[in-house]
Amino acid sequence: MDPRDKRPPQTRVNHRIRVPEVRLIGADGQPVGVVATHEALRMAQDAGLDLVEVNAKSDPPVCKILDFGKMKYEDKKKAAEARRKQTVIEIKELKLRPKTDDHDLNVKINHARRFLEFGNKVKFTVRFRGREITHPERAMMQLEQILKGVEDLSQTELTPRLDGRTMILQVAPKPQVLHRAQQAKAAAEKAREKAIAEGKTPVAEPVMPDDDSNVSDEDDDDEPAG
Repeated sequence: MDPRDKRPPQTRVNHRIRVPEVRLIGADGQPVGVVATHEALRMAQDAGLDLVEVNAKSDPPVCKILDFGKMKYEDKKKAAEARRKQTVIEIKELKLRPKTDDHDLNVKINHARRFLEFGNKVKFTVRFRGREITHPERAMMQLEQILKGVEDLSQTELTPRLDGRTMILQVAPKPQVLHRAQQAKAAAEKAREKAIAEGKTPVAEPVMPDDDSNVSDEDDDDEPAG
């Protein structure tokens, strides 16, 4: 199969429309009827616009007189807006060690709360080194403390479990928390569009804490666990 066959069909415009006649819609949006293609082209040229095929499957094809450049711009703008408004739930990872102290653990909990408030899931991983694996209860206590710290915002997707040398917990925002996050994002997008329309500088997006997805599991500052 020719890989080019997988490309989306291209919109035919003006002289690329080679059928003998078309079902025409005028520049005012009103149907004109079936006319010869050369006549439809002349009408589009007289209006300083383009003849654009909008339904190739009809017999004859439906064409409309419009500004093709403006149509492409509007379509691109709508697609970009749809992508911005699309609900994307990310999984943020936070890494721990069995000997992570209470202060650092509270920092992780605060970061997790921020992620959840923004509508993201959070995955906690506790990595064991050496003989630490023989005492998993410390990691279990840490994850139970985390669950208590985020219980008002989250629901548990993966209960604490041991996977190799790693204990894993994953939580997701509660439905009402996710709904608030989506509303806040929609309001921020609306304010951004309004600022741009008024020629003002949009308000900067809130700064999110970094997660640990790019942090190496190796901890060079630690002595090997005995």
